[in-house]
Amino acid sequence: MSLQTGDQAPAFEAADQNGQLVKLSDFAGKKVVLYFYPKDDTPGCTAQACNLRDNYESLLQAGYVILGVSVDDEKSHQKFIKKYELPFPLLADTDHKIVEAYGVWVEKNMYGKTYMGTARTTFVVDESGNIAQIIRKVETKDHTSQILQSA
Repeated sequence: MSLQTGDQAPAFEAADQNGQLVKLSDFAGKKVVLYFYPKDDTPGCTAQACNLRDNYESLLQAGYVILGVSVDDEKSHQKFIKKYELPFPLLADTDHKIVEAYGVWVEKNMYGKTYMGTARTTFVVDESGNIAQIIRKVETKDHTSQILQSA
């Protein structure tokens, strides 16, 4: 069963780019933008991360905490953050526990070949830990507007 708005957001813990353990419960009482993306330093993922970076202050002012999640490892996240000066943490979900809990580890198809990968999806979690919004059709170059429209 896939997650719906109003559902309790699945709890998780994962290491960020610096090896620090991050839990969803660390942000109780705050609005969390939990964005899942396929791969560090690829065109769509870079456009999305840079859009969030360029609008980071307005997201903070609106009360959001930003957390990126992919199945890349900490070292990859470190390079991605350094290269694009990203001001928010990226979580390393190398064991796929978070992507599977949120239902975004899916079968994909490219050039007729099927494989498993992360569906670019954003979950906005409210202060109570419930899913307030799910953005499945992410506009990588204008993602902040999609998030703020729901606020």
